Formats: sequence, structure tokens, C-alpha cells
Amino acid sequence: MELKVCWMYHDIMDLYGDKGNILTLKKRCMDRNIDFQLSTCGIGQSADLSDFDLVFLGGGADKEQMSLIPDLLSRKENIQKALDSHTFFLLICGGYQLFGQYYIAADGSKMEGLGFNSYYTDTGKAGSRCIGNIIIDANLDGLQTKIVGFENHGGQTLHVDHPLGKVCKGYGNAFDAGLEGYYDGRMLGTYLHGPLLPKNPLVADFVITKALKKRNPDFTMEQLPHLENPFDQAARKALFDRFEIKE
Repeated sequence: MELKVCWMYHDIMDLYGDKGNILTLKKRCMDRNIDFQLSTCGIGQSADLSDFDLVFLGGGADKEQMSLIPDLLSRKENIQKALDSHTFFLLICGGYQLFGQYYIAADGSKMEGLGFNSYYTDTGKAGSRCIGNIIIDANLDGLQTKIVGFENHGGQTLHVDHPLGKVCKGYGNAFDAGLEGYYDGRMLGTYLHGPLLPKNPLVADFVITKALKKRNPDFTMEQLPHLENPFDQAARKALFDRFEIKE
């Protein structure tokens, strides 16, 4: 079995350790003898995203997002083709924002988004930002789990019709949102950095499963051999203990 992954804009969208998400996916696949094939796609480089099982787009500052917008928008038709062929998309922070209607940067400039989802992102007033550790209660296709991470975003993402989860600690999509991220079965978008997947092995396995389903529709998460790693469990426990929240 193989897993074909495309990391979009790997050279400029790698904020707050997003590379760790790719490393985690690779390691958890290798430990199960799944052939992990990673390709990258930068500005101006050709790629048919529908050839991949998983597309990953990480976070970046306003400058980086503005630099890639023309290239990203030019790929809209191909991204739709990938979605239609059941390629799964994992989107972190800036990547999450850019799949919405638009994004207003800290300087007030407006960046057009891909428009695949109804949400949009305004900027925090007077330079305010959502910063700190965050815990959310999420439902992943019926699998209830708490997801931990770190958020640092000025953007306030509003009108999210399919949130990833309910905030237990932290901010989420916006200061008073009470909800975090986006998940609709085709894509998972979130503000959780840290990076996300090393602290949340169950989410990593969920993403692997969703990607493998493209070419193996009947594949289930239960078919992934169990992996035991005391380090990721210790990292999770430390955060839950700090905020006196039961996992």
C-alpha cells in the first residue's frame, strides 16, 4: 500500500513547525510498511493535484500568503478536480484561510481566496491576536476526540458552517467563536500549530486513513496497526493536566 502526498508551497508556508506534520505522517506510515511518497509543489511548478491522495498546505505570514495567491488561484480548477477525485486536503492556518472567500491582512489589504468554503477571514482589531495553547473537542466522522495544539493568529475566521470542534481552552476561529477549524469530509482546516500531528497521533492516523480511502474506499482506521509512543502521550497529558481537563 502506498500514500502519495503533495506538500504545497513547502518553501514558504512552514510556520510554527508545520514540517513536523509531514514528518509525523511519514514516520507513522513507515512504521506500518506503507510506502510514503512525498512531492512538493512551489510557485510556478507544475503538478496535477488529483494524482495525490493527500495535499498539505501549511501556515505562513501575510507576506508569504500574498506572494503565492496568484499561483494558488491559477490552480483552482485543478484543486476542484482533486477534491472531486477524493484527494484529502489538510490545511493549517494560512492554508485554512485561503480556502475561504477572502482574507484581510493586518495592513487592511484584501486577498481573494479560493472560495471553496463559505467562511472568510477578517483581521484582529488594533493588532489583537489569538495566542496560546488550545484544546478542542472534535468529532471526526463519529470519532470523538480532544485535539491539542498552539494557536497564534490575528485573522478572525467567521461564518464557518462545518467547524472541526468546540473549544475547551483557547480561542479558536475567532475571539468569541467558541468553535475551531473546519471539517467537511473532504478537507480539514485548523489554526492548530505546534505542530498539530505529533501531539495528536489519532488525528494523524485519521488523516492517513482519509487519504488511503482515495484508492481503497473500504479502508478503515481500525486496519492501521496500533503504534505505541510514550512521548506523544506524555505531551498530551502535560497539557491536559495544566488546564485540569480530562482527556
